[in-house]
Amino acid sequence: MKLERSTPLLIVFGVLAALAVWAQHTIIPLTQPHWGLFDYQFDLDVYRAGAQAVLDGDDLYRVKLLGQMDFTYAPISIPFFIPLALLSTGFAHVLWSVGVLVALYGVIILGFRSLGHQVTWRLHLIAIFLVVISTLLEPIRTTIWFGQINVFLLLLILWDLLRGPDSVLRGAGTGLAAGIKLTPLLFAVYLVAIRQWRAAATLVGAFAATIVVGFAIMPRASWAYWTDTLFDSDRVASPQTAGNQSIRGALANLGHTDHPSTLAWLALSAVVALLGLGAAVLAHRHGSELLALSLVGMTSCAVSPVSWGHHWVWLLPLLIVAIHLVLTLPGVLGRGLVAAAAGGGFAISIAWRHHLDHPIWYVNRAVDEAYLTGMFFKGVGHWYRFFTVQPYNVILVVTAVAVIVVYGFGVGRSTPPADAVTGRR
Repeated sequence: MKLERSTPLLIVFGVLAALAVWAQHTIIPLTQPHWGLFDYQFDLDVYRAGAQAVLDGDDLYRVKLLGQMDFTYAPISIPFFIPLALLSTGFAHVLWSVGVLVALYGVIILGFRSLGHQVTWRLHLIAIFLVVISTLLEPIRTTIWFGQINVFLLLLILWDLLRGPDSVLRGAGTGLAAGIKLTPLLFAVYLVAIRQWRAAATLVGAFAATIVVGFAIMPRASWAYWTDTLFDSDRVASPQTAGNQSIRGALANLGHTDHPSTLAWLALSAVVALLGLGAAVLAHRHGSELLALSLVGMTSCAVSPVSWGHHWVWLLPLLIVAIHLVLTLPGVLGRGLVAAAAGGGFAISIAWRHHLDHPIWYVNRAVDEAYLTGMFFKGVGHWYRFFTVQPYNVILVVTAVAVIVVYGFGVGRSTPPADAVTGRR
C-alpha cells in the first residue's frame, strides 16, 4: 500500500491526528496558564535576551539573563537571534511557534521523500496530520513549550545530509549546526566511517568557519566561550536533574549524585557510540540513510554531558522510518514486529503528565502547581524508577541492536532497495 496514494491511510492518519489533539488537551489543557502547549517559551526568551545583551554591549557569558539564566550556545548563534530580539515578545513567540510547526512538517516531507515516496497532495495532508500527532511526543511538545531550537537544527542536518553524495556543499549545513550546538560534530565521524571524505571535510570546514566568523564579530565572547564556557557542562544544569537523558544523566540520576564517575561516563559513552555508529554504518550500507542519520543523532544526544528530553527530536525521523517499514516490508511478521516496536517506543516517549498540586520553584519562577511531562518523571519515588529514568537511551540501544541483528546477521536484504540519499530506484 503506497502511503502517498492511499485514501484509507489518509483517513487513518486524520483520525489519529484528531485523537492526538484530544489527548494533548487531556494531558495538559491547551488553555492551561503557563503550562499550555504554546504558553511558556522561556528558552526563546533566553535566546532573545542573549542577543539583546550583545546589542547592549554586555559580556554574553557572564551576564545573567532574565535574572538568573546563562547563555549556552556558541557566539555564531547570536546573529540568528538578533532579529527576534527586535520583535515584541508576543510576536516573537507566535513567529517561533509557527516556525517550529513548519520545520516539523519539513522534516516529515523530507524524510518520506528520502525513502522514495512521491510528494502528492495526500502526503502533504498526512505530513500535517503527523505534525499534530508528533506533538504528543515529549521531545516535540517540550521543544514547542520551551521555544527550543532543536527542530530547526534537525531540519538543517537532514536537508544537508540527505542530499546526493555528489552535492558540492553537502556537510556545510551540518557544520553550521555544529557551530551553534556542538553535538552535530558526531556526524563528521559518521561521514568518515562511511568514507564520504569530502562531506566530512566540508562539515569540519564549515564548523571551523563558524568559529572564525564568531571571533570576527564577537572576539571577546568567542574567546570566553572556546576557552572556558565550553568546558563547564555543569553550567547548563546539575547532571542529577530529571529529564537529563544523557548517559551522564543516567549515572547521576540512578546514583543520586551530582558528581557521577567521569570514567564510567566515558566508558559507557564509548560503548554506546560504537553501538550507535556501528548500527548507522550498517543501515547506510543497506540503503537506509534516514535510519542511519537518526541513529547518529540519537547517539550524539546520549554521549553529550547534558541532553534534555527536547534534544531527542531525532525520534521523529525514526518514527517516519518505522511507518515506512510497516507499509513496505514484505512479510507480515516483519511488519508486526516493527509496528509493535514503534508502538512501544511511541508509548514511552509520550509527554506523560506528572501533576504536582503544590507550589514549587520551576526554572525561573514560583508556580502554584506543576504539570511536568515525560516518562522520566513517572518513576520518582517508586521502585520502577530504574526502568523509567532513561527511556530515550533505551530506544537508542534497542534500535541499534535491532539494526545490527537484522543487517549484520543477514536477516535484511543484502542490497539496498533504493538510493536512500536521492530517493532514486
